[in-house]
Amino acid sequence: MKTTKWLDVRTIAPATLAILLSGAACAQTSVTLYGVMDMNIEYVNNMSSTGATVPAGQAAHRVAMLSGGVGGSRWGLRGVEDLGRGLQAVFVLESGFTADDGKLANSGRLFGRQAFVGLDSDYGKLTFGRQYTSIFDVFANFQAAAYQPQYEPVVAFVGRFFREDNTVKYTGKFGPVSAVAHWSFGVDTASAATAGEVPGNFRSGSAWGGAASYVAGPFGLALGYDEVRPPAVAGAAPGKNQKASAAVKYSANDFQLMAGYRWGRNQNAADAQTLRDNYYWIGGTYTFTPALESTLAYYYDDVKQVTNPVNGAFLGNIKNPWQVLFVTKYALSKRTSFYLSTAYSKNASLNFDTSVGGLGTGYYLGAGKNSQFGAALGFRHLF
Repeated sequence: MKTTKWLDVRTIAPATLAILLSGAACAQTSVTLYGVMDMNIEYVNNMSSTGATVPAGQAAHRVAMLSGGVGGSRWGLRGVEDLGRGLQAVFVLESGFTADDGKLANSGRLFGRQAFVGLDSDYGKLTFGRQYTSIFDVFANFQAAAYQPQYEPVVAFVGRFFREDNTVKYTGKFGPVSAVAHWSFGVDTASAATAGEVPGNFRSGSAWGGAASYVAGPFGLALGYDEVRPPAVAGAAPGKNQKASAAVKYSANDFQLMAGYRWGRNQNAADAQTLRDNYYWIGGTYTFTPALESTLAYYYDDVKQVTNPVNGAFLGNIKNPWQVLFVTKYALSKRTSFYLSTAYSKNASLNFDTSVGGLGTGYYLGAGKNSQFGAALGFRHLF
């Protein structure tokens, strides 16, 4: 009797898996899932009980659970595919969220932090999509608190549009020199007021900038410029928000010292100046042990002129705000740490929210108050 030989699935499965893995290895493609969970309990005094209102509400203290103390809570996907001859395809999709309630951050965008695709080579990286501005990227390494979202005046430094939609961006590294340049066709498509990409007006809602750093041994220097063109009013050219900055840093063993200056000016569609300020910062970080480090930083904003964003009234010269920040972090492992973060501001709320008008970081002084103190005890996990 003739017998039929059946293929053993135990033989097929390993062979098939080997073929699939061989194909993946040849393509050298990888996708990485990563993220941050950051939660804290915070105390703040002298807050307006009515939020961002003019006039301010009665002052009161607040105790709350918040997401994003030393780092914004997020999850993301990062992909790389080797195309051969030193060329790679890259992409990043990064979603911000508030871990205390599970909601999407960044105006409810699914990938509001970053969403871009591009090509990387020995000559640099060219990417397209929603990305950080050039000045934000380069100066991240020249801020003592590394853009801590809770108590560092990041928006006062770089402006509200430090992430921009519709952006073409070039990043290159040449020995000790790193250079970044970008152009946005429309900085914020989530808002009709700043969408850009207007037929017949190429500049309306657009933005551009560039920055470079030089780091050799313990010394570093950074220079940058950023410009945003708000949408044009009918019959007029768009206004412009300009920022130029320079910073230095010094690193020695377990200590880093950083200082910088940022010039800023905003003009409306009639070329009238609505904001003019000089922003300064200095700070340092000391690593006591591999697990324990502390950061101390000081920020000062010399506000020459500001217009109230709520009613357009000219405020003239105002008292210049300043802020001190102190952070201590203790690492339980490479991925998990505790932290204590504190800040005190004078002549403004924390992060200078009320001095230059409507920065939107959530701290607003109560009526009759000119200082604010905040402290947060938190926990951060990286994955």
